Amino acid sequence: MPRRVDLPGASELFRPTADKAGRPASSPPAVTPQPLDAAPSPTGRIRHDEKITVYVSSEELLALEQLRLTLRAHHGVAVDRGRIVRAAIAEALADVQANGADARLIQRLTQS
Repeated sequence: MPRRVDLPGASELFRPTADKAGRPASSPPAVTPQPLDAAPSPTGRIRHDEKITVYVSSEELLALEQLRLTLRAHHGVAVDRGRIVRAAIAEALADVQANGADARLIQRLTQS
């Protein structure tokens, strides 16, 4: 027996851009950027506004998945791959900000 799924209607999917009088609807509050001297931190579990696609080799993906399972099995940290990547990005940004040309990321990128 097929299951019937309730889907949202157009009113739930699209917000109006003008009110009934034709005036523009109020826009969502602007995001305030972090000061450049503040150390970035991993965002954790929040809804993100932007998306990137990263291509990795099979070996890199397997290593990332093994890391995720190790974090869960040995450290009790249950996170997804995206959260691991966001934490690694935050670490790299903080290292570059703190150490400049001596940062591990810069050393690694200039060796290739």
